[in-house]
Amino acid sequence: MKKLLMVITIALFTTIETNAQIEYKIVTSVESIVSSGAGRSRIISANEEKNYQDYTSSQTEEDSHRNKSDRSDIRVKNYDETKLLNFFNIGGIRFQNIAANDAVITSKINTMVADGWELAYVTSAVESDAGKGDGSGIFITRFIFKRNKL
Repeated sequence: MKKLLMVITIALFTTIETNAQIEYKIVTSVESIVSSGAGRSRIISANEEKNYQDYTSSQTEEDSHRNKSDRSDIRVKNYDETKLLNFFNIGGIRFQNIAANDAVITSKINTMVADGWELAYVTSAVESDAGKGDGSGIFITRFIFKRNKL
């Protein structure tokens, strides 16, 4: 009887786990690399979902019509915007600003984890100063979270 109960319990948990659906959420931090602190730095997190298929067209040799989806339909109006500090100020690089941003980003990550999200991937990129006359750039990081659908 104990063996039968154990087998049923294991089978039940295996079935539940295999039927679990995963959802993903991306949180993006954009940190300004503009000298004299003139840029804007933020954490951005969408609060609405979009279906990429609504804005996708398939190109084939027989049918190469242009994608006519309206850009205004793609825009997200419901999102969280968290202020961050810029990497630079008038005196140059501000390490205190970097530490402050780390603290705010850590708070966002910890809140997401407390809400049942797991940090699955992190990817980042930099577009920096391209030379004389180009004093702009950004450091962008995408935090990709996942969790079982509720």
